[in-house]
Amino acid sequence: MTRVFVHGNPETAHIWAPLIGALAGEGIEDIVLLSPPGFGAPVPAGWDPTPANYVRWLIDELGAIDDPIDLVGHDWGAGHVFGLLAEHPAAIRSWAADCAGLLHPDYVWHDMAQVWQTADAGEEAIEAMLAIDTSDRAAAYEGLGLPTDVAAAMAAGFDADMGRCILRLYREAGQAVLAELGRRVAAADRPPGLVIDATDDPYVSSELGAEMAERLGAALLRLEGSGHWWMTEDPAAAATGLARFWSGL
Repeated sequence: MTRVFVHGNPETAHIWAPLIGALAGEGIEDIVLLSPPGFGAPVPAGWDPTPANYVRWLIDELGAIDDPIDLVGHDWGAGHVFGLLAEHPAAIRSWAADCAGLLHPDYVWHDMAQVWQTADAGEEAIEAMLAIDTSDRAAAYEGLGLPTDVAAAMAAGFDADMGRCILRLYREAGQAVLAELGRRVAAADRPPGLVIDATDDPYVSSELGAEMAERLGAALLRLEGSGHWWMTEDPAAAATGLARFWSGL
């Protein structure tokens, strides 16, 4: 088996480092980290960073892996996993993802996402982020609870390409689009799934995520007290939960 991890916004693959170490302690080491274009990987010339194109990117990347795949997504990486489940669920053996509440018809985007979705205001917000010194940006990430090394890598990875991808992604993913994606995922012939419920995630409601887990027939890994970056806050519990899920397949 190959375990494939896909991160989100405004991240790079360094976000997984603590969890990868914890998974090694569970005897799980055959791991591939995929960085979406603009988020730690170059954006191909002329490529349009829409949600649909990220799903096509993910399908292509997985197609190059010969082993059965257990796919794990976080934040927008979870969004790409959900898109794949709606389009090409046979590409993977299993899936695990946080932020399942995004698919709930009652979900409302958080405040910053709504700024990014707003013309001019979104551009101004990205310009302000780019104007911050890298060390100050890293300190801000640390203030959100990220480890020093992960915060530094994320801060260094934020650039104009990432900013453009952020704006395009969020503007193509309004509430109606997410709700329709949820309906499509629920109707798909899905492989076994695991919803990762970080109870203190300020961006996606734990309650909505748990409801979506039930609708999707997915197991639920509840990480009590963990926030959006659960993979750095409690990597041991996350690794144990993932290993148990995979061992039961």
